[in-house]
Amino acid sequence: MAEIRVPELAESITEGTIAKWLKQPGENVDKGEFIVELETDKVNVEVISEEAGVLSELLAAEGDTVEVGQVIAIVGEGSGAPAQQAPQAAPAQEAAPAAAPAAAAVEETTSADRTIASPAARKLAREKGINLADVSPVDPMGRVRAQDVSAHTNAPKAQPAAPAAAAPAPAKEDGRITREKMTRRRQTIAKRLLEVKQSTAMLTTFNEIDMTNVMALRSRKKDQFFEQNDVRLGFMSFFTKAVVAALKKYPYVNAEIDGDEILLKNYFDIGIAVSTDGGLVVPNVVDADRKNFAEIEASIGELAKKARDNKLTIADMTGGSFTITNGGVFGSLLSTPILNGTQVGILGMHTIQKRPVAVGDNIEIRPMMYVALSYDHRVIDGKDSVGFLKMVKELIENPEDLLLGS
Repeated sequence: MAEIRVPELAESITEGTIAKWLKQPGENVDKGEFIVELETDKVNVEVISEEAGVLSELLAAEGDTVEVGQVIAIVGEGSGAPAQQAPQAAPAQEAAPAAAPAAAAVEETTSADRTIASPAARKLAREKGINLADVSPVDPMGRVRAQDVSAHTNAPKAQPAAPAAAAPAPAKEDGRITREKMTRRRQTIAKRLLEVKQSTAMLTTFNEIDMTNVMALRSRKKDQFFEQNDVRLGFMSFFTKAVVAALKKYPYVNAEIDGDEILLKNYFDIGIAVSTDGGLVVPNVVDADRKNFAEIEASIGELAKKARDNKLTIADMTGGSFTITNGGVFGSLLSTPILNGTQVGILGMHTIQKRPVAVGDNIEIRPMMYVALSYDHRVIDGKDSVGFLKMVKELIENPEDLLLGS
């Protein structure tokens, strides 16, 4: 018999959520085979079995929160025959204590005997006088656990209406509302975004970029670029290069606060926000200052694919120094991006839109993009924030400078 435990995930991650069981009780399991997918705050992790055999029991259901080191499944010897889930409790465990309520004694001899429940759940139900048949289990196999009994105990009880005036009937969710539990990742995103709003002095400054020259350069070079590098030339590599150059000139934008100290980062790991079905994730292009355009485009493509396939690792998600997010791919014209974690700066790109602009003494129609820099005013003053964004604008409008600089 082998126990399947939640593995060590990362220094900052102590728990996860059972996202999906890849094996069910009674199925054969090979050594090294994936049996469960865990969702953590940052990435999804697939857990393997260290032994071959038959998955005999699941100790946690999909949606359950589990801690590092917790036993979540049992792999037994043999093959083929489905394991029985019904508990075989010892008589001593089933005997109700002398002080147990009468209702619990009735429960023990009636419907509870037909209820699949852990010994801990039965003991807790006896102590609280709860009929296990009334408890709604989370486990898809119908197994009642101690957590289910506690949830049943803590569930709000209906309050009788005051005699003076009848309380209004609660609104019925007759198909007009669909309740959907937030995933762990969505809960984490919500929590961290709220923390950033509450713990930083965030401001946003704006500018606009004439995309004429960079679009023309990309149009001229994209076929040759693809033939030579087997990756497509997009705008993200230009913006990444421009951001790195601006960070070198304005180092406080590439920093974070640690207590009463400012940590100036001498590396350039640029986070690229990627939208997935599970929410927004921000993997990092590591050492972007040392990569050429093709290497940056290849890194972004690889990270985006890993994000969509839930294959990002903890290393992909940690250590970033600055973030770029592109709401323009969804048609956003203007927004104020929220800072990413402890970083003090984030650049927001937006959709390219043709607009009339003054060019010298003439009015011309040009492809324009609004850009936004959100920053932590505790570290960055207006001079640096405006100067940083202005430098990004100038480099994108003169892309040859970026090519020569790389």
